[in-house]
Amino acid sequence: MTMTGNAGPTGGIRIRRSRLTKIVATLGPSSASPEVIARLFETGVDVFRLNFSHGSHADHGARLAVLRDLEARTGRPIAVMADLQGPKLRIATFAAGPVALAPGQRFRLDLSMEPGDATRVGLPHPEIFAALTPETDLLLDDGRVRLRVAACGADFAETVVVSGTRLSDRKGVNVPGVVLPLSPLTPKDREDLAFALDQGVDWVALSFVQRPEDVAEARRLIGGRAALLSKLEKPQAIAHLAEIIEMSDAIMVARGDLGVELPAEDVPTLQKRIVRESRRAGKPVIVATQMLESMVSAPAPTRAEASDVATAVYDGADAVMLSAETAAGAYPVEAVSIMDRIARRVEHDPLYRTIMDAQHPDPQKTSADAITAAARQVAHTIQAAAIVTYTTSGSTTLRAARERPEVPILCLTSALDTARRLQLVFGVHAVHTEDVANFSEMVQTATRAAHADGIATEGQRLVITAGVPFGTPGNTNILRIAWVGAE
Repeated sequence: MTMTGNAGPTGGIRIRRSRLTKIVATLGPSSASPEVIARLFETGVDVFRLNFSHGSHADHGARLAVLRDLEARTGRPIAVMADLQGPKLRIATFAAGPVALAPGQRFRLDLSMEPGDATRVGLPHPEIFAALTPETDLLLDDGRVRLRVAACGADFAETVVVSGTRLSDRKGVNVPGVVLPLSPLTPKDREDLAFALDQGVDWVALSFVQRPEDVAEARRLIGGRAALLSKLEKPQAIAHLAEIIEMSDAIMVARGDLGVELPAEDVPTLQKRIVRESRRAGKPVIVATQMLESMVSAPAPTRAEASDVATAVYDGADAVMLSAETAAGAYPVEAVSIMDRIARRVEHDPLYRTIMDAQHPDPQKTSADAITAAARQVAHTIQAAAIVTYTTSGSTTLRAARERPEVPILCLTSALDTARRLQLVFGVHAVHTEDVANFSEMVQTATRAAHADGIATEGQRLVITAGVPFGTPGNTNILRIAWVGAE
């Protein structure tokens, strides 16, 4: 089982995960009912993703209402992520259905929306033509068709088929190695973002990030009403990796488009680099796309998929994500259960702890970083049940998670939005509490919460960090060891 705990203050069951790595799951037709959503949560989902590439505002609003009701009944903060579609670059349609292609043949792309044939098709994206040069490659249908530009202008491209034998309506277009003059936020995205923020989502995932300016534009629109996650799915973003990570609240390794625009052998090393750089910066990082893809239609994953999930956990990712597996698959609950079991199995492997201990980022030369690094070491030495952080903004807790401790991080916060957002973060068990007046009251609250939620039993110890005076973000300046007494 992935949950333990006693009755919480709302009368619900306080669910405590028995793993440190988090699970993100996408809601969709297979997981729309309150019953299935509750089962997904009980089985192990920490963050629920609403994919605005599909479904109506009414659909997403109804699912969010179910999640907030579930949150109230269980007494557990639940994080909700709105994933914006971003610009979808697609060809137009063909007059007589799919066309046959042969390597070496000429094929024209243009702005005309006349139905296409075996010699041409519409591409209603002038921004693509503006960025093309001769010898540029275009990838269509997730790379199944490759075209090379022979000649181009402001409204056309004459190409030669390099590979691929068939092309059908509205297939996607990728332009590897080219920064397209596109905002990641389409008019549809702006409408979806306004709706999601009004509904009170906790995270906004930004698609098609190419440059730091894209992140800045989204952050201005969000205005602090949700945390911002940048999806790294375009190779062009890697040239600005450090800046994008710094400007984002979290990062997603979205391997779908990366796998189209990059050679397959480059994606695993890039995944590791992004995870490593995000961890070094103390930003949560998700590994996503096709993790248990076969479970869309099969009750068990392939061995390769199980290894893929395990690799992300061994790398120290904060979270692993399910997409179609839970949104449209036949076995949504089973997919979460298997992902939970894989993560727990890896985390109990002695090699996992060896890897985590070998990869602690160097602390910054601040008292806050020094105390947080010491808290991890003290927790290990005295075999504490948990590290406790008291936070308003979440910065103290994020700093603790950056250390990848071997015990849970019990986060106490009087800010419900902070408690929800931190559900994405490695090892964090967030508890929404009343505000406390002083450090002594905070210690009492921590020991009671640890006992009530099954994190610690009577006689176990907690390592507590906080910033005094309270309410000063990032001001971690106290470390204390406390004993858990009987309730």
